[in-house]
Amino acid sequence: MKVVIVGGVAGGATAAARIRRLDEQADITVFEKSGFISYANCGLPYYIGGVISDKQHLTLQTPENFYRRFQVKIKIHHEVTAIFPHTKTVLVKNLETGVEFEESYDKLLLSSGAKPVKLPFKGSNSEKLFTLRTVEDTLKMKEYIHKNQPKSVIIVGGGFIGLEMAENLRELGMNVTIVESLPQLMAPFDSDMAAFIHARVRKKGVKLLLGHLVEDVYEKKDSMEVLLQNAMALQADMVILAIGVVPDTAFVKNAGLKLGIKDSIIVNQRMETSIPDIYAVGDAVQVKHFVTGADALISLAGPANKQGRIAADNICGVDHKFSGSQASTVIKVFDLTAASTGINERIAKDLEIDCDKVILSPMSHAEYYPGGKIMMMKVLFEKETYRLLGAQMIGFEGVDKRIDVLATAIRAGMKSYQLAEIDLAYAPPYSSAKDPVNMVGFMIENIKNGMVKQWYYEDVYKLPGDGSVILLDTRTSDEYNYRHIKGFINIPLDELRERLGELDKMKSVYVICQSGLRSYIASCILMGNGFDVYNFAGGFRFYDTVKNDSFLIEQSTPCGMDN
Repeated sequence: MKVVIVGGVAGGATAAARIRRLDEQADITVFEKSGFISYANCGLPYYIGGVISDKQHLTLQTPENFYRRFQVKIKIHHEVTAIFPHTKTVLVKNLETGVEFEESYDKLLLSSGAKPVKLPFKGSNSEKLFTLRTVEDTLKMKEYIHKNQPKSVIIVGGGFIGLEMAENLRELGMNVTIVESLPQLMAPFDSDMAAFIHARVRKKGVKLLLGHLVEDVYEKKDSMEVLLQNAMALQADMVILAIGVVPDTAFVKNAGLKLGIKDSIIVNQRMETSIPDIYAVGDAVQVKHFVTGADALISLAGPANKQGRIAADNICGVDHKFSGSQASTVIKVFDLTAASTGINERIAKDLEIDCDKVILSPMSHAEYYPGGKIMMMKVLFEKETYRLLGAQMIGFEGVDKRIDVLATAIRAGMKSYQLAEIDLAYAPPYSSAKDPVNMVGFMIENIKNGMVKQWYYEDVYKLPGDGSVILLDTRTSDEYNYRHIKGFINIPLDELRERLGELDKMKSVYVICQSGLRSYIASCILMGNGFDVYNFAGGFRFYDTVKNDSFLIEQSTPCGMDN
């Protein structure tokens, strides 16, 4: 069996190694248009920032090492430019010599990945304008920074690459500005959770221009200029475009393959395309979202590796199906960790999924053990069925552990209230006897059993201010006097039972505290005394961060920015 693989990195290299393990006699050739067959794509920003000091650490395998171990022929700087399914051949161009030739196959695997979105800016060919996708991109940027010592950079795009580059270049001492057309960074997060990312990024000295569309980028004599729609232009020593990626599939368009979102390749669960004996994996393919079942593009290394293994199994006659991706992600944001899995509230609403949520801010480990840090959690579930839909977490430690537990629970089809029953490891330096994941389950269990009703940040400005409802802050008087929501009265939790007579049982009560715990206890007291009570989801800490972020976004303009 002769197998041709187009593209290496996560999907293609994984598939090649797996095919060899399953079939010692297979003739396997990989064509890769870059100069590297397998590299740590996710580590590229950290090489530029100096966290990874040796560029050799970026390359996981060399063609020579790969051949010695797996007897797979690796042809770097070779680009497949066309596919001819009727003759089972591909057209290949040697990028070093310019020579073109045809290569036959019995089975063809496409792992061409994705390419950065590039807009037709005037400065597209400037040596001061960069994208980051390959090792070559990384080395080019690293060399420019070393040679020119730029003092400022504008990053267009606030996704994973944009945020990671902002951190690494800020750590190098550069003045960093992120321009994002959306009103928030990191689209996998809801805007309320993204507020915590914004706060940390700003605290680290990165300037944010959210909700600003870039119209053009061009080179001036000593700098790059970025033109914004309805705002002043920005200037910096260099510009990085990190506005997303699109499937790199131009070479397949005349082959007759069925294409999907953004010309991605449509595959079934066996990673088979619409043409027999042609498979596709990775960032170039359209997949099903595990939670929603909807078609999606999910450009992540984890799913690409899994798909490469599954395609290899099916090429070799082993039945193996891909059940979809739930887009589990994690990112380091300076000293903060942000992670998500499943879908967010915005997507749920767009898909008309009737969802509810719990928001909490537990400690990363037992409060009495030194060094614990607060984390913010938001978990979504479907009303009526209590199916877990997604989770978002932001904190300083323990975030990756909890998001992986929640991702596993989603994959296992657990009901959200069953999180209360998960038996998790506990020791004071690592967790609490009631782990934050268990706490999520307890909270949803209370909602399910009618023990608590919630109100949310988006309800704040809908609350009547005419005295027809009671707005109650149960924090201490010092906390209340420092900052509180206008219209709320203060009765500290520990005084509530003695002061119930001050409250009218004929009015609904909307309760808030710092984190949601004291207000929950207050809700139980009030409900036990015949009141109709609603507990604020997330607490004042959550409210204050989101409100402050909303104000800063509304007020942000390029005027007076120090570039």
